[in-house]
Amino acid sequence: MNERRYDVVIVGSGAGGGTVAQALAPLVRAGKRVLVLEQGPRFADEEFSGRELDMAPQLYRDAGGFLTADGTMTLAFAEAYGGSTLVYTGTSLVAPERVIHGWNVPGLEHGDIARRSAKYAAENHVHPLPPEEINDNNRLFAEGARKAGFQVEQFPVNVKGCKGSSLCNLGCPNQAKQGTNRVQLPNAERGGVEVVTRAAVLRINGDRSLDVRVSEKPAGAKGRPSEWDVGDHRVQADAIVLAAGAIGSPALLLRSPLPLPSSQVGHGFTCHPALILVGVHPQAITNDVGHPKSFYVDRAVEERFVLETCMYFPFTTAKAITGFGPSHSAVMRVFPRLQQILVLAIDHSTPGNRVAVDGEGQPVVRYRYTDEALDGLVRGNRAAARIFFAAGAVQVHAPFADPPLIEARDAHRLDQLIDGRYWKPGKQTISAAHLMGGCGMGRTSADSVTDAWGRVHGLPWLRVADASLFPDALEINPYLTIMALADRVAEGLLADLAALAA
Repeated sequence: MNERRYDVVIVGSGAGGGTVAQALAPLVRAGKRVLVLEQGPRFADEEFSGRELDMAPQLYRDAGGFLTADGTMTLAFAEAYGGSTLVYTGTSLVAPERVIHGWNVPGLEHGDIARRSAKYAAENHVHPLPPEEINDNNRLFAEGARKAGFQVEQFPVNVKGCKGSSLCNLGCPNQAKQGTNRVQLPNAERGGVEVVTRAAVLRINGDRSLDVRVSEKPAGAKGRPSEWDVGDHRVQADAIVLAAGAIGSPALLLRSPLPLPSSQVGHGFTCHPALILVGVHPQAITNDVGHPKSFYVDRAVEERFVLETCMYFPFTTAKAITGFGPSHSAVMRVFPRLQQILVLAIDHSTPGNRVAVDGEGQPVVRYRYTDEALDGLVRGNRAAARIFFAAGAVQVHAPFADPPLIEARDAHRLDQLIDGRYWKPGKQTISAAHLMGGCGMGRTSADSVTDAWGRVHGLPWLRVADASLFPDALEINPYLTIMALADRVAEGLLADLAALAA
């Protein structure tokens, strides 16, 4: 086994890990050694082909088909240099004050989160797209939502030189999206931080070492070979930062032989259960050309759902449409005329919903839909259908209707046609957006895994810096909030490192 020594090791390179890596780069100038370990590969710019069946297996865990234990929900998350910032749409919102206040974490203030979020929004070129860059799919959503009586808001997105490929979820082929793979990680590496890819952390040991397995690049796969030799490595560190995501960080702690005083690891997992609705227009619209996500309707407080514009690729769209045979084919054959809306239910931390590990230490997500989440999906289905028809659609495909295809002549009966009684686990294609929780912040080890600065209770040399820190649902895209929390983690570690190394 190869043995190595670093002052700080960061596990994961997404919004959390990339942020911490950049913030700790000054340590390198002071003679310290900082390492980032990323389980996935590092891709060259020219490898982003934009082809769905080509890219999904290369970017996502289980090709994007990782399922909850009961198989009723898909959880898509990337394993690559840049983490899931590589594959999300770039939407960048500041956490709502009511949410941060509701978390009730001592030492965590909304003003601090907002200030740090603004810093990274500026760094990542976050801005609303100008009107001339808004495609029909988004324009029709905004027009239909206003006609239907909803307040419409525009997403700021972290793009620079967007060419409207609409391929955000497959890795931007034009290098326009400003994820950690484009901004924070390159900055960190220029500052002397070492990044090693294809490096899976098997466990963290009580002596502050990590057992790491570096894999060989598979034949025919995309991405570069690892920067280290293939095989097993033991890495010693003064401090370790977990930023492997809401699935990876709890799973790593659970399979590690650590004297953790908290029994809360893995508990508190939540997400935004999401599904796609499509509206069929009488004419072709620009849907898969242009940035896919520009507007949203926030009804989280009033009705437990959020609606977002979206446009998915043919395979993902086909998977989202309920049914088989001629009725399914009829919708897919008019793909150029489809408008799409993503419905996200606002779910909250629920006892029993958690991340666990199997006998081999691999993550298992146990998740049960609450009545409140299902109600949010039903209400969101109805609202999306109203928006489609108000925008001029002649048919709407709604997964919570039976039959799912609703004609414009029946638009006045949406409350009757779209109903929770048609919910059957596994019948509707539901995907989890925004994975959160599992290493929640709180007061003590009795109610949480870390404090407000990401320090793991009882193990001050171990920190967490990703969405697993969330004690409950954020209710919006978590990108900027993760970066803000990771910035706090880095600040705390810079202050504590000398004592940890003593």
